Amino acid sequence: MTLRAPGATGEYFLRQGLLKLLAIKDSDVRLLCLEQCRDAIDKSLHAGGAFSATIPLVALHYGGFMNVDVAEPTRRGQDLFVLSKGHAVAALAAIYADLGYFDASVLKNSRSYASMLNGHPGPILPGVQVATGPMGQGLGVAQGFAVAGKMSPRFDAYCLTGDGELQEGPIWEAVMYAGQKHLDNLCVMVDRNNGQLDMANRMVFPMPELERVFTSFDWQVHQVDATQFDGVYAALEAFRYGPRNGKPTAIICHGMKGHGALSDLLNRHKVTVPDAVIEQELTLQGAQRRDRVEEFNEFYCSLGNLPDGSALQDTLRESAGRMHLDTARGPAGALSLTPMMGPVLTVRAPTRHKRVQYDAAQLPRLDRSRQYAASDIVTAAMKVFATDAAVVSIDSDLATTSGLEAGIAAVDQRRALNVGVAEANMMLIGEAFAALGHQTWVSTFCPFFDWKVMRRIAVGHQERLESASARDGWLSDGHGLDLTMLATAANFETRTNGATHMGNDDCTIFDGVGHVKIIDVSCPQQMLSLMRWIMEGNRGLLYVRVMRTPSPVLYDADYAFDFGKGYVLKQSAGDAVIVSSGRGVHEALQAAAIADERGLSVGVVDMPSIDDSLLLDLVESGKVVCLAEQNNGFILQNLLKVAFQRRRGLDHMSNVMAINTLDANGRPQFIHSGNYEELIEAFGLTPSAIAAAITHRMQSGVSGD
Repeated sequence: MTLRAPGATGEYFLRQGLLKLLAIKDSDVRLLCLEQCRDAIDKSLHAGGAFSATIPLVALHYGGFMNVDVAEPTRRGQDLFVLSKGHAVAALAAIYADLGYFDASVLKNSRSYASMLNGHPGPILPGVQVATGPMGQGLGVAQGFAVAGKMSPRFDAYCLTGDGELQEGPIWEAVMYAGQKHLDNLCVMVDRNNGQLDMANRMVFPMPELERVFTSFDWQVHQVDATQFDGVYAALEAFRYGPRNGKPTAIICHGMKGHGALSDLLNRHKVTVPDAVIEQELTLQGAQRRDRVEEFNEFYCSLGNLPDGSALQDTLRESAGRMHLDTARGPAGALSLTPMMGPVLTVRAPTRHKRVQYDAAQLPRLDRSRQYAASDIVTAAMKVFATDAAVVSIDSDLATTSGLEAGIAAVDQRRALNVGVAEANMMLIGEAFAALGHQTWVSTFCPFFDWKVMRRIAVGHQERLESASARDGWLSDGHGLDLTMLATAANFETRTNGATHMGNDDCTIFDGVGHVKIIDVSCPQQMLSLMRWIMEGNRGLLYVRVMRTPSPVLYDADYAFDFGKGYVLKQSAGDAVIVSSGRGVHEALQAAAIADERGLSVGVVDMPSIDDSLLLDLVESGKVVCLAEQNNGFILQNLLKVAFQRRRGLDHMSNVMAINTLDANGRPQFIHSGNYEELIEAFGLTPSAIAAAITHRMQSGVSGD
């Protein structure tokens, strides 16, 4: 091969050589994907999306565009990547094994219960920051990383999403916000393969012209042919090295499902591949790789005919080494270019010490004679806590209700974000900051938290904990997510906003999400103490329900909140005890006072979080236990669960009476809004109604003894 390009510069030839090296790496990744399929427990592969994503992934990870620390992937300041289209995990896993995030043995037996390599990526896999798979959520997290990357230390965030994902709403919440926030350190590659699960060769929902759509949200857009490397490489180069203009970048990568596969069987979304087809594909892909190596070496050797050819050869040889290709010279000066996977470079991440530093003397002091709204406590306390740069908040157009934005913005507006009416995006940005080690708070009304997003965040949190506890895990203590979901207007506190806004079912629903700790705050002092408890760090995923309107102070300044503990506010001599949480505790105290006037001794227990042992002790005490709740029976369902699990209290359940918002048949329901007085009257939760119900129970002589 003779190079004849009058006027061509060394940069032109260098680029051509790099593109040829990337094509060789493309073959390596495809071969590793096929080997994963052959060795998987179910002999299957999300082939269509993994193969169409290979060229964008290879260009990004081997093209020299990302500043990453493979040895310490959690070190702040390095660029971050999110595979939003988690179905392409086989291609990403092949690359990460090659780069040294983990051993190549991880690629075997994938999808099995014993393997850390599943059908989607998650933080159990070294180097992976968040769990993805549920469509449309990874882009929002990458956008959150980009927001953090605008602060110090600065870094870029990259994301690969599929065009099928673009049918999901959270994608556009993130796209709108990123454009408005001028996140020009965010680069999103869209795998435009024009297919999805049900239809591999076309979209179920016809997509609009993506360039015009992204441009309308103030993005910079490149459209490239993703069946070749040159366009993808040039677009990434423009993002990484071109001038930043305040616009995030979208690279629309036009391709097709299964591109690069030599069998049309692999053009589908997911396939189970017969051994014969796998071996045929491996043979043909291997032959194509040899052709690409031969083509590169013909080009490489011909560089010697150029005046600066030796320098170009040296540069390409160094580039090949960085791409994990063996650069040993053959007899004719050609490079061997055999793959060199690893070695494993990633080491266990350093422990994260997440206790927030603040001056406790500056925290507000509460007057027992006054009433305070939870939002006022949050604002005043956050002005103190936010002096530590680890504290971040994200609201969704309800900042005046939560108090978060006003408190943190008083210290640093960059860490007090408001995403508008976009609750999913709020949670995704919160997850991003939490993954970086921040003490992160997000807030909206109780019913507005996105269950699907919450569940996936919890999956990633669990995988982080699993990795930290594993003997050979890549994470360590402190690498769980510290994310507090401040749920405002809990129980009857929504009042007259409408039935869709009522918070009587959220706690019973979210109680089924693993690792989410539910807390129902009853008083301003408890809120302040709870915040101090959270700022100790490593508290995990917290769903904190707070009152919207002011309330009296129930606790003294020395009160200390602890999760899983109930608090006796009034002792009972032996007749009955009312257990409640949130605003209901105030009604319970008044109900106990009324009962006392009637000659009954009624105690009151505030249970902001479930105290299993205390609940069972109360049931077995012989007292009438009244569970008075302004919701669908959160304490009740936990009592029944723990009684069954521990085989305690089952013979004493006749002592228990429940007053809550379940219907007459004990089934969950939604409730119409009204003012607070109407609601407690309608559901028998006024102090007088609670006292009357207890009196009736006591006089009826019903007892479990």
